[in-house]
Amino acid sequence: MMSMPNGAARIFRPVRLTQALVVACATALAGCSLFGKADKNPPAQLQPVTQTLTVKEAWRASVGKSGPYSLQPVAVGDKVYVSSHGGDVMALDGTSGRTLWKVDTDVDLTTGPGSDGNVTAVAGEKGVVFAFDASGKQLWKKQINGEILSSPLVGHDLVVVRTTDTRVLGLDAQTGERRWIYQRAQTPLNLRAAMGMVFAGDGIVMGFPGGKLGVLAPSNGVLRWESTISYPKGVSEIERLNDVTGLPMINGRQVCATTFQGRIACLELANGQPQWGKDFSSPVGPTQDDVSLFAANEHSVVYAFDRQNGNERWRNEQLRNRPLGMPLALGRSVVIGDFEGYLHFLSREDGKFVARVRAGSSPITAAPVVAGQTLVVQTRGGDVYGYIPD
Repeated sequence: MMSMPNGAARIFRPVRLTQALVVACATALAGCSLFGKADKNPPAQLQPVTQTLTVKEAWRASVGKSGPYSLQPVAVGDKVYVSSHGGDVMALDGTSGRTLWKVDTDVDLTTGPGSDGNVTAVAGEKGVVFAFDASGKQLWKKQINGEILSSPLVGHDLVVVRTTDTRVLGLDAQTGERRWIYQRAQTPLNLRAAMGMVFAGDGIVMGFPGGKLGVLAPSNGVLRWESTISYPKGVSEIERLNDVTGLPMINGRQVCATTFQGRIACLELANGQPQWGKDFSSPVGPTQDDVSLFAANEHSVVYAFDRQNGNERWRNEQLRNRPLGMPLALGRSVVIGDFEGYLHFLSREDGKFVARVRAGSSPITAAPVVAGQTLVVQTRGGDVYGYIPD
């Protein structure tokens, strides 16, 4: 049997459903494989970095541990919103780290927050969804039948949530009333992991199990188009795992995404027509700038691809087998956290290290975000750090 690469298995809890077996999987913890065996490939030892970029810690705060989940923070303007598995949701000032508001949902949360600055939503165990206004006052609470691992998407007067059994629901942002539901057929096996959603104009772009990328209409949840990024390979169900990972990247008329055990590809945003694609496997998804698409593969090798044709621009193998979180393109660098709490800054031009800082010793599995001028990162241990890169 095939064991998951070190960069893919984070939570292992097979769940047998009527039509599906859901494997707990996403960004990894070190030494973890699908069946709990120690990884045969030890993580690369970090080498000293010649710092050509100054990164200063501006502040730190604590929200509480993430538990077995990767709770993604979200930034809107100069504010950042974070959550904990223990039930807390917080709004922080990105400049100072000051707590603007904090609420205790009294529910074990399973997602990071989604927010447009006016409404902030989060989901917890047994599918309960909360929404809060700009001051932290609860607007509504709604029970959804199903597990929710992906952060809610807030905008267009909607709170959009998706369940692990492939349903997507559009809820009224002010009342929680269901406006529409989109239901897909379940695949035999899929990653039990957060799959991101993003607004692109008048559309909701999201990945689906089976290597699919699609766009839903915010007004009614109708599928506008669907395109296949990659097809399953292999014989066993585990070998055929092939889900879109991370967050689709939108740039003008182009949308790009990665799949696990599949490909990295860019498509026409208007209709899903492929522009280019190549074999690639990423458990965490990509980031981008106007020139390149950046992604770490299942072995924690970081790549830069030309957005226009997919040609490889560079690769950095010095983090091999060090389980990485989701990356972020920021200024002159690509920022990515690892399983020991290090935050690595790689040059966008050639992939060489330009800086490194450590946000404690807890894994960083969520993508860093930018609130105002501050780079914000949340660790699995519950600490939130604000950094100012020069």
